[in-house]
Amino acid sequence: MKDLLLIALFAGLGATGAGLLGWLAVRLLRRRSVALSLFCVAVVTVLAVTSGTFAVAQAMFLSGHDLGVVITVLGMASVVSLLTAALLGRQVVAGSRALTAAARTVGSDTGFTAPEHPLGLELAQLSAELAATSARLAESRARAQALDASRRELIAWISHDLRTPLAGLRAMAEALEDGVVEQPEHYLRRIRTEVERLTGMVDDLFELSRIQAGALSLSVSRVSVYDLVDDALAGAHPLARQRGVRLEGRQVAAEPVEVDSREITRVLGNLLVNAIRSTPEDGVVAVSARREVDEVVLSVTDGCGGIPEQDLSRVFETGWRGSAARTPRRDPGEGGDSGAGLGLAIVRGIVEAHSGRARVRNVTGGCCFEIALPAAPG
Repeated sequence: MKDLLLIALFAGLGATGAGLLGWLAVRLLRRRSVALSLFCVAVVTVLAVTSGTFAVAQAMFLSGHDLGVVITVLGMASVVSLLTAALLGRQVVAGSRALTAAARTVGSDTGFTAPEHPLGLELAQLSAELAATSARLAESRARAQALDASRRELIAWISHDLRTPLAGLRAMAEALEDGVVEQPEHYLRRIRTEVERLTGMVDDLFELSRIQAGALSLSVSRVSVYDLVDDALAGAHPLARQRGVRLEGRQVAAEPVEVDSREITRVLGNLLVNAIRSTPEDGVVAVSARREVDEVVLSVTDGCGGIPEQDLSRVFETGWRGSAARTPRRDPGEGGDSGAGLGLAIVRGIVEAHSGRARVRNVTGGCCFEIALPAAPG
């Protein structure tokens, strides 16, 4: 037992000296190549084994022949170990350089291009994360571009829609000033109609700006969707009668939801006005509500003839108006959407503020707008 302790002491002293030198070398090389650090670790390991073994061999008073054998074995093992460490370091550096070159493609138009040759586990995981990050950047860039395009489109539409009523107001005001009109009350009614239209447009812009800024304040209360649909149908009935469109709200389940009833009534009102304006005379606009697991889904189905498939994903974008079939000319005095392509954007913003979802799909003869709201706890 005493001999083993002495051997352990001599081996420990020899390995400790090599370890201290290795610690100092690692600190000095911490900002250098990882391949050099790996090679340094291998050198320290070889020196620790060699020095410990040599110290024990000297203490045991080995013969010259035996000592030569030990040194030869240690030398050959050291050479093989150092060559292996050098090859491993080169492989790590090559993978690191390939991944560095691939990282330059993150966020590019072509997307992330992963290295061709195999990587180690950690580098492969890093490559996968870079690919995911690149995909998220591309998605964010696409959303930003779409938002920028929709804003430009909105500005163009708003500019056009502002110029038209303002020009009419100016002409009517000048005619009244010059006293060349025979029925001033008719002009006054027209002026009031145009002012109400401009007021609706400004209100929609203000509402949309609050939604996009996250400043929409909700007054949430427990209410039945039956009451929400009933209020929305009552508000849309005069326009439907004027257009010759029949409103139906038969399949409406009395499911409870916790929402801001005023805002959700506005959502349903916007959907109903759009549906009525897009449905031909003698057509039907149907409203329904149903429970799906933990959601209550309200739907408004019209007879617009459908929306092109390529436009379905853009319906709720700011400024989207779609085809002429979905945006017929408004008659003076109509309520609802200002006509600037804001109504459906407001619908989505209000629904998402309630942690819900808004979607649209084509059905036979028209399309179906659906809003899914979280159901109230029982």
